[in-house]
Amino acid sequence: MKELWQSRTSFVLASIGSAIGLGNIWRFPYVCYECGGGAFLIPFLVALLTAGIPLMVLEYSVGHKFSKPAPLALGNLKKGFEILGWFALLVGFGIATYYAVIMGWAFNYLGYSFNMAWGDNTQGFFFDQFLKISESPMQLGSVQWMIALGLVLTWIAIVAAIWKGAKTVGKVVYFTVIIPWFILLVFVARGVTLPGALEGLKYYLTPNFSALLNYRVWLHAYSQVFFSLTIGFGVQMTYASFLPRDSDVVNNAFLVSLADAATAFVGGFAVFSTLGYYANQTGLPVSEVVRSGPQLAFVTYPTIIRMLPFGSLVFGILFFLMLLTLGIDSAFSLVEAGAASLIEKFKWKRINVNIGFAIVAGLIGLIYTTRSGLYWLDIVDYFMNNFGLLVVGILMCVAVGWFYKHEEIREYANSKSDFTIGRWWDFSIKYLTPIVVGALFITNVVDRVKAAYGGYSRIAEFFGGWLVIIAFVVVAVILFKKKGRT
Repeated sequence: MKELWQSRTSFVLASIGSAIGLGNIWRFPYVCYECGGGAFLIPFLVALLTAGIPLMVLEYSVGHKFSKPAPLALGNLKKGFEILGWFALLVGFGIATYYAVIMGWAFNYLGYSFNMAWGDNTQGFFFDQFLKISESPMQLGSVQWMIALGLVLTWIAIVAAIWKGAKTVGKVVYFTVIIPWFILLVFVARGVTLPGALEGLKYYLTPNFSALLNYRVWLHAYSQVFFSLTIGFGVQMTYASFLPRDSDVVNNAFLVSLADAATAFVGGFAVFSTLGYYANQTGLPVSEVVRSGPQLAFVTYPTIIRMLPFGSLVFGILFFLMLLTLGIDSAFSLVEAGAASLIEKFKWKRINVNIGFAIVAGLIGLIYTTRSGLYWLDIVDYFMNNFGLLVVGILMCVAVGWFYKHEEIREYANSKSDFTIGRWWDFSIKYLTPIVVGALFITNVVDRVKAAYGGYSRIAEFFGGWLVIIAFVVVAVILFKKKGRT
């Protein structure tokens, strides 16, 4: 019997949990700051309405219409499109292999927060003592066993969350979505009351409208929306396949998309208010303390937590608990989408798929626990998001907009919804989104032709980027051609 969500709330929370992740805390505020401050909200909202929500409607509609996970649902549009579905899931698999390592870091830092083990020199502690980082990607070094232990704990948590598919996921998300929201609001309330918070918020929100004339700002807006909503991984399509037949489509797409955007925006208040406090305490300008990515979470924030006038122990525990709960549902959504697809096509037992997935991904993830792991994580992350994910998004729009009756998908979505979408959706899927995302893809290709990503060697870029993409294409074709049991 096919697994179904036990309630609409379970589905919505699972979809929101998949969309909301670490990027909402450390990517959106930084991109907003870099791309015109408050003015960035204009292209961001335009991108959300013209690409994010239309693609969410597309994924929900296709998954719900055919009641199958991403590869098989896309295969129902046209047989060869099943390859695209498998490639999307493999991109998600690639991300899950290193995302689990970042959560392993958070597990370690949750333990460190009980006695502020990172000390005064948080940068030295993170890079030299915790990661023991080498000088280049090619200097692999040994596995750091505390990080590997965190990786094991993460995969145990992921497997437990998807043990019975939608049934267990639907229960877990009540905690993994609501808890980080609550903690985030605590950090906002604490942050805005700190000395210097206003200066940080000014850097975050002061509008620079001249930035809107820069086409790259608009591309960044579409890029942020695309990545943030977990579009192109096959996750939302697979989640929608678990919905009962009378479930709403359009309302859910709007609800999940707007909730994700709101969380990212509110997250900026938590981040920049505390960065303003940090700048106030150190005498540095806010512009010199703004960071994104792992350095914000594992260097800057531990410093700020240690500097707090009171409650630093509590806020340290809460911060890393928030990172874990934010990350876990994004991670297990990537795994569940792949597991559900393998189970559906090949009729494998769920327990074998779940455990096998964790073992394979965990073993691959060991490379990110080595002394050069941060470098490889950075390279793979860039290529998964800027090439793998964008290719899926473009081809998915082309598949529905040009090789299938897109009007039929729109009409199906409207038939399952309280309010309807018009022909603007057709225009977005057929023309606007593939053109804009295609421009973003071409821009990235040109940048990589000019120079290797991040100043790494061409060899490291090839092994961590291009070779991974090629391998995923090959595996996707093999999975497509492999016959499932009937």
